Amino acid sequence: MATKCTGCGPGYKSPLDAMKGPREEIVYLPCIYRNTGIQKPDYLATVDVDPKSPTYCQVIHRLPMPNLNDELHHSGWNACSSCFGDSSKKRNRLILPSLISSRVYIVDTGTDPRAPQMHKIVEPTDIFWKTGLANPHTTHCLGNGQIMISSIGDPSGNGKGGFILLDGKTFEVVGNWELPGEAAPFGYDFWYQPRHNVMMSTEWGAPKALAYGFNLEHVKEGLYGSKIHVWDWTTHKRLQSLDLGEEGAIPLEIRFLHDPAATEGYVGCALQGTVFRFYRTPKGEWAAEKVIHVPSKKVEGWALPVMPSLITDILISLDDRFLYFSNWLHGDIRQYDITNRRNPRLAGQLFLGGSILNDGPVKVLEDPENQSQPPPRIIKGKRIPGSPQMLQLSLDGKRLYVTTSLYSGWDKQFYPEMIKEGSVMMQIDVNTANGGLKVNKNFLVDFGKEPNGPALAHELRYPGGDCTSDIWL
Repeated sequence: MATKCTGCGPGYKSPLDAMKGPREEIVYLPCIYRNTGIQKPDYLATVDVDPKSPTYCQVIHRLPMPNLNDELHHSGWNACSSCFGDSSKKRNRLILPSLISSRVYIVDTGTDPRAPQMHKIVEPTDIFWKTGLANPHTTHCLGNGQIMISSIGDPSGNGKGGFILLDGKTFEVVGNWELPGEAAPFGYDFWYQPRHNVMMSTEWGAPKALAYGFNLEHVKEGLYGSKIHVWDWTTHKRLQSLDLGEEGAIPLEIRFLHDPAATEGYVGCALQGTVFRFYRTPKGEWAAEKVIHVPSKKVEGWALPVMPSLITDILISLDDRFLYFSNWLHGDIRQYDITNRRNPRLAGQLFLGGSILNDGPVKVLEDPENQSQPPPRIIKGKRIPGSPQMLQLSLDGKRLYVTTSLYSGWDKQFYPEMIKEGSVMMQIDVNTANGGLKVNKNFLVDFGKEPNGPALAHELRYPGGDCTSDIWL
């Protein structure tokens, strides 16, 4: 690492510098065909989001994978702001792990950002034999040039929360990041803060339980997680496991505050609709407390008599002022002012589909929040199928991009109409002064009209980095 950051490496010197970066012009997002009945490979879509462009709001390139049923899911970079001071590093490879096949695709986005091409494929057998891990999920680049990918399982479909290391130049599998025997029972997401010598990881569930849908009995059987794991960043030892209990079941996305000096962050817990704040105590250990709860609704006409909100994706604005999350079953996105870290304040809310629409089969019998059932969301003449799920915020915090697919097995179970019609990408205008969310009625990318048939579009990435991929040292 260079001692002075001169802007010669990838990314930005600080989160606040990133907020002054250029407006996004294209985004990358994986599109999935697994579980849709269409026997075509998943692909990486490039979407034009520049309002001045003649191809605004259109898919301008598609890079198909060479295999079927990969289940592309999340993505990450070979280099980010953690390498800002290193002139030898470039953010020019997008890492695309496959959640089900356990392949990892390395995509060249540097040669032609508007038309990415395949660079290398890491085969599942390499990962299985060299790490004993499978089902890769979250990717982060490290300051030392390596790439780290969390796993959610082992090659037999059991839960296993370990970490795969790739060489940052050759993209060969190096081995495990965690020490032998230190893997967590389950895995999912992770975030690290080197200044505090800490990494946090979360738990989804065993791949064999979630592969084709959600079964509440699997939760009772202990096949889903409820813990945050605390790791020593230097020694790679697992120091603590914070059990969030029933209220914190299925903790998914975990986000430290972007300020690298911060010793706190938030995690969204799907099953009970809660957000926990995690923090370092005065004694130097880590703890967690519930700070947000979206109450379940009593319903009829649905699979169960009680419908949880199912918090899926969460993110934090680069200035650490606002927290956003999606309630994938209820159908709304929420914006919270987190200036008071322990007492987030609801600042904006917007329904974009979901399971409790006022013209649908579900009737809400009792709602602790006393909200009326929302009307369907129609954008550019299209009724939005599914529900808001993956989120990505513009660097300046003024535009929130939203896609509707969670994971093909769960999409098929909870929103079968989205399998038939495809998912969509929407844009929300954000009031960054006082809080508030408003739909951009002129923006819609309809993945129901793709050449090979309706596709499920998932996580979004900007070529220049974003608030869910970049970590500052």
